[in-house]
Amino acid sequence: MMRVQLRASSVWCLVLAVALAGCAHQGTTALDGTRWTLAGWSISSQRAGGTGITAAFSDGKITGHGGVNTYGGAYTAAAETFSVASLHMTEMAGSESRMRAERAYMTLLEQAASYKRVDGVLTLYDHGGNESLVFEPASGNAIRQE
Repeated sequence: MMRVQLRASSVWCLVLAVALAGCAHQGTTALDGTRWTLAGWSISSQRAGGTGITAAFSDGKITGHGGVNTYGGAYTAAAETFSVASLHMTEMAGSESRMRAERAYMTLLEQAASYKRVDGVLTLYDHGGNESLVFEPASGNAIRQE
């Protein structure tokens, strides 16, 4: 009798683990298949447009161009929450203004805690709910709808 109970509880644990893994994977892919160009940010002293900063989401990963260097890492986006983890970046040098813009972008990206997609615009918000990064669809790309 004890053996049957162990097997039944083992099966339930396995079912629960698979269900949770499915939910976790689903959460990391909320923006998958989309590509964006930075259009605005909360730093008033620097212009976001024309920096060449981009973000693309695929298979639970974010990649893009920071203005000088390329970057990438894992991201999670579900139920309007957002986070990035373990971002890596190439180490090229650029002009002072481009490097400053890139550092500002990476800081704001790492501080992002939530997101919204409204009227084809992706907006990231910090932990205080303040708008920090605003993206428009990358030109020539069909952005899939959620």
